[in-house]
Amino acid sequence: MTPGRLPYGPPVAIVDIGSNSVRLVVYEGLSRAPTAMFNEKELCALGRSLATTNRLADESVAKALSALRRFRTLADGMGVSRMYVLATAAARDAENGGEFIREAERICREPVQLLSGAREARLSAFGVVSGVFRPDGVVGDLGGGSLELIDVSKNRVGHGDTYPLGGIRLQDISDKSIKKADRVVRDALEGSKQLDRVKGRAFYAVGGTWRALAHLHMMQKNYPLHVLHGYTIPAREALEFCRLVRRVDPDTLSAISVVSSERRPLLAYGALVLEHIIRIGKPRDVVMSGLGVREGLLYELLDEEGRREDALISSARDLGWLRARAPRHGDDLVEWTDRLFRSCDIEEEAEERRWRHAACHLSDIAWRVHPDYRGEQALDVIAHGAFVGVDHPGRAYMALAIFYRHMGLLDDEASPRIRELASTRILDRARTLGAAMRVAYLVSASVPGVLLRAPLTVKKDVLTLRLPNELGDLESERLRNRLSKLGKILGRRTAIVAI
Repeated sequence: MTPGRLPYGPPVAIVDIGSNSVRLVVYEGLSRAPTAMFNEKELCALGRSLATTNRLADESVAKALSALRRFRTLADGMGVSRMYVLATAAARDAENGGEFIREAERICREPVQLLSGAREARLSAFGVVSGVFRPDGVVGDLGGGSLELIDVSKNRVGHGDTYPLGGIRLQDISDKSIKKADRVVRDALEGSKQLDRVKGRAFYAVGGTWRALAHLHMMQKNYPLHVLHGYTIPAREALEFCRLVRRVDPDTLSAISVVSSERRPLLAYGALVLEHIIRIGKPRDVVMSGLGVREGLLYELLDEEGRREDALISSARDLGWLRARAPRHGDDLVEWTDRLFRSCDIEEEAEERRWRHAACHLSDIAWRVHPDYRGEQALDVIAHGAFVGVDHPGRAYMALAIFYRHMGLLDDEASPRIRELASTRILDRARTLGAAMRVAYLVSASVPGVLLRAPLTVKKDVLTLRLPNELGDLESERLRNRLSKLGKILGRRTAIVAI
């Protein structure tokens, strides 16, 4: 194992042969929150003209097979232990799909899993389950050849349906006419039982075209956090944006440069499908998921114990293990702040408690940075890190808490853009946790096993730090000042007592 890598064994690769792109993703290993080490795609447009010819075009096949040769060589060089090869709508529906699959298996030296529509929907749903905390709604995965819809509630997924509404397929069968495509989409989705289930719930959008739409929306709004996973758009706003995108020439849209030129022709079709989903289903929000079929397969490969792990806590622990002085100190900090928050009667929802626990594991990741920049660097890493299982307000909570832990309660120096994501409640919780951590690190110096011997709790309305005799010499003016600042946030008098 090389420095900077987690001990999850050899890398695992997934090759995803879609109707529009062929992609290789190499993951660090099989874990609850896998990190991609390498991610590359080739736009091969295997599904182009499939609806009219029923065949994969020779040029697209040649391009896809060339990409697979390159991907197999890259995977071998990276020491990949297992490669999973998936193929979806284009290979599934084409009359020469079998011939293409056989050649792909020869090149990849692995069997190709030809996913049915229902299987593809299930893996997409697992991808959302693996990356969203307690999802509740309908997952929609829009590819080049098909749309899959499936209900999801927490870790339970329903039976998925597939519709021939992928962007490339719509472009083909409508002869590039949005008006014709509109009729096709309307007829296919009217009466959908899946969309009957989404009213008032979340619609989880998966797929490259919808990610491109969300990225465009994000840039047009000058949104403060450029992380697509968890990006949430109220349904009414999403509907109006979709209508705009399908109505105009994409090259005239503000910030269109964030969308690749190859993807732009499909934007209108993706917007059209999403528009009808919102109009018919009436979801509350559209939530972007950066995880889909590939991550769903990895989640499926885990045992039951692995699936039950919290993805956010797992990824926070992993980063703490890589960067903190003493990773086990994060566990101490979790338990120490649990006692503090309970004794103060601080109301915490389940999601907020998870954010606090994750922040505890991330609290020391910037210790190697120059002291003047630790807060800034930690905030940047946490706000933009490859975390899943957390929404954007949660990222703001964690990032700001660790900023305050390093820099004190200096709101003027904390990123104003990240603060835009935080409600008054979240800012208060982040300030409280950051101030508590400033006390904790003066007591423990990040050494495991110390902090829990010095509990900080409220007793008789006094915020009291109890130091055992062997730690009595830790009492100092600096410690008293930090405790006093925490007391002011909590509205409590403070004391340090020997035990």
